[in-house]
Amino acid sequence: MVIVIMVMACRDMGVPVMEDYHSYPQYQFEYGVQDSKTGDSKSQWEHRDGDNVQGSYTLKEADGTTRVVDYHADGHHGFNAVVKKLGQANHAGSYHGHGAYGGHGYGHGYGHGYGHATSYAKVNLH
Repeated sequence: MVIVIMVMACRDMGVPVMEDYHSYPQYQFEYGVQDSKTGDSKSQWEHRDGDNVQGSYTLKEADGTTRVVDYHADGHHGFNAVVKKLGQANHAGSYHGHGAYGGHGYGHGYGHGYGHATSYAKVNLH
């Protein structure tokens, strides 16, 4: 009872009182990348309202298929994901050359492809 009176007294005097150290988490975002030179293609969206999170992401695999992951999480069921693979795998052209760090690997070497991609990002904080 003494604590309640102190909080009320502080409010009456205009002194800020911290009651909640953690704000209610609520947000929404999405982004995507489409690079025609390297073939990089991916996107994701997610929505959170308190302990409930749901979202999805897609990405182009090296074998030409597309991975789609739909997920949701909450305090009761935990994290659950459903993974789908779309398309037919093409293993013949998946890897070319001398390894990923030799400059001739998948994606034609590190650092190439700048200026050939489109991307976007949207974030909404509630």
